[in-house]
Amino acid sequence: MRLRIIAAGKVREKYLALGIEEYRKRLAGVAQVEVVEVPDEPLPEPWSDSLAERARAVEGERIRKQIKPGSFVIALEIRGQELSSEELASLLAKQALNGYSDFTFIIGGASGLAQSVLQGADFRLSFGPMTFPHQLMRLMLVEQLYRAVKINRGEPYHR
Repeated sequence: MRLRIIAAGKVREKYLALGIEEYRKRLAGVAQVEVVEVPDEPLPEPWSDSLAERARAVEGERIRKQIKPGSFVIALEIRGQELSSEELASLLAKQALNGYSDFTFIIGGASGLAQSVLQGADFRLSFGPMTFPHQLMRLMLVEQLYRAVKINRGEPYHR
């Protein structure tokens, strides 16, 4: 299984980078995990809707160039479908049975994801109605992917 995370911007906080790397190491024996960072588009404060839309469009083009053909694409989006850890594991297992071994997860920048990216996704996943920093979302996502793999393998993991 190949798990690819495409995200706008860099992880600047060392503690987040260490956490992400820890879960990547844990997954190493069962899944190939790749994190692809595309440059985020700077947004001056305060930003207008038109500047945010432009930033999303620019980042969206950068993201779309990194999506490999044949990958099952999951966009993280606040208005997406909320899943439990078990349901995420089930989604991955079901798609693996449908022939997918490559999964791409997309995390947008500060202004979210472009419509073109959302429309091209096979699934839209929400971690709930709260807003989280996109750097933190990477750690939360890779932890949930680790949990999903453990669930699908029938291995114990804290609840």
